Amino acid sequence: MEDLGEKLMKEYKKLILIFAVFIAAYFTPFSNPRVISAILEAFHLLQEYAREHVLFCLIPALFIAGAISNFVSQGAVIKYFGGGAKKWVSYTVASLSGTILAVCSCTVLPLFAGIYKKGAGIGPAVAFLYSGPAINILAIILTARVLGWELGVARAVGAILFAVIIGLIMAFLFRDEDEARRKLSVTQGSQEEERRSPAQNLSYFATLVSILVFAAWGKPAQDVGFFMAVYSIKWYLSVVLLAVLAIMLIKWFDSDERTSWVDVTWSFANQILPLLFVGVLVAGLLMGRPGSDAGLIPAQYVAAVVGGNSLKSNFVASILGAFMYFATLTEIPIIQGLVGSGMGKGPALALLLAGPALSLPNMLVIRSVLGTQKTLVFVLLVIVFAAVTGMIFGYYF
Repeated sequence: MEDLGEKLMKEYKKLILIFAVFIAAYFTPFSNPRVISAILEAFHLLQEYAREHVLFCLIPALFIAGAISNFVSQGAVIKYFGGGAKKWVSYTVASLSGTILAVCSCTVLPLFAGIYKKGAGIGPAVAFLYSGPAINILAIILTARVLGWELGVARAVGAILFAVIIGLIMAFLFRDEDEARRKLSVTQGSQEEERRSPAQNLSYFATLVSILVFAAWGKPAQDVGFFMAVYSIKWYLSVVLLAVLAIMLIKWFDSDERTSWVDVTWSFANQILPLLFVGVLVAGLLMGRPGSDAGLIPAQYVAAVVGGNSLKSNFVASILGAFMYFATLTEIPIIQGLVGSGMGKGPALALLLAGPALSLPNMLVIRSVLGTQKTLVFVLLVIVFAAVTGMIFGYYF
């Protein structure tokens, strides 16, 4: 009966999708210039995402997620990120991870899925999910230089605190389910055996993360010494690291392990990529690319409702930030333009705290990992905390 029910549900979903496509095709006013530009904008954003993020951000992240799932023992994940781990250790590591990983809200998803499915508690996993894109050290520096030191400091402090507080709230709300996951993970983890030494595992993962960091290293909008120097040699570093990785894979892993790694990586890609691409298309259709005004929602409307420091303007900024897609560092010139159009400093901080960590594509994938309920709670917590923090900041500054 369960199999029959699942089959019927799949057929109903297909029927709903066909009906939705029919309604869209029938009623969409394709003769409207705004609609035509928004559709083109959606595909331009998808192309931009594919060119700038898939090859050098998302694919390395998927391979890291596959490696976590395949080669990291559940015992190690549970020890540092499980429900029974020391909170100060797990939340400190999770909340500060973004200082190393200069990734966007989509690139962090495979890494989050990897540690969560391996047995990490929902609190530390969510803290990592938020902090990965939110605490990008280059973004913090550029925020301070372009938008003012007050916003730069507030963004850094707010992002770290958000990661910890939201993680703790999620861990409290879903503690029973997390405890059940922890017991199952402990049982499974006890049956695993290590094939490599801790030093080998550390070297292997450090190499993978370094490839992700340097391959995804973006060109600074301003000449910020160290960051520009790294950018100028990033491909040389990436090639050397790939060579080191190849040697490790040949020396330390057998053919079955390498095949299994690829298989698990493909499983993550199959789960994540379709949702991401659909989400990017929808985000581009509604809001357009960062810096453009070709989406269905005109930029002047956005600027008009985020002026001042009212509760409404902070919540609007937080909600817009949560649903828009920001590539790494693009949020800074966008907010600079909005501030020039009248956006208040409070809403600017709200958007900075909600925007880089969330996006519509990001939400779709999180739902596939955590489920609808947990995803809604996480998104609502980010939106509310960002709006309230923005309002308090705007009151004083």
